[in-house]
Amino acid sequence: MTRYADIPKPIRSGIVVVAPDTGTPQRIIVLQFNPDTLERSIAPQSAGDSSDTGSGGTGSGDRNEALRLKGPAQETWKFTAEIDATDQLEIAAPDGIHPQLATLEMLVQPTTAQLRAASRLAANGVIEISPIEMPLTLFTWGSKRVMPVRLTELSVNESAFDVNLNPIRASLSMGMKILTVSDLPAGHRGADLYMAHLAQKERLAASARGGSLGSLGLPGADVLSGRG
Repeated sequence: MTRYADIPKPIRSGIVVVAPDTGTPQRIIVLQFNPDTLERSIAPQSAGDSSDTGSGGTGSGDRNEALRLKGPAQETWKFTAEIDATDQLEIAAPDGIHPQLATLEMLVQPTTAQLRAASRLAANGVIEISPIEMPLTLFTWGSKRVMPVRLTELSVNESAFDVNLNPIRASLSMGMKILTVSDLPAGHRGADLYMAHLAQKERLAASARGGSLGSLGLPGADVLSGRG
């Protein structure tokens, strides 16, 4: 008989905020429930994507660049996460799920200290103030998907409240862009983490079983050479 203690606990997806200079985790956000679905969009950075410069054809771009890539593909993720305080009644939650929501919202908000510092620079006559740099954010979906991201979308639908109007249940639509070496400066810790993520893809692709030309209805390699 299988005991409940013998059933392995599922790994949770989540977000890790780290210091770019040291790589030290500053905050770990574990999603209460793993999303049921993931929507991933991958767009190649093709070198030949430009206006039609040829003559007599209907294609676009330079024909010499058709198979060239300018850099890593641009990848975005979208999913819906659920937060429910009623699922954790044994844990005191005087503020409902306000803390969990605020933690996620602060991923796209500068802190009050950063805003005050920028205001002091402006008051002291600094003409050009650099945009506020946020900590490095990593999204994790198991050990094979750990990648630097920038949160691009956060839509919150609060659906239940306690007697003090604290939200106790919410659905969050989250969108994020994977940051690549094209987005980050050379030597940035996020760039190194992206390269590790890409290397993991390469290892997984190398382990996939290849097919055969016969399965595609092709008699032999001569067909692919243009001589068939």
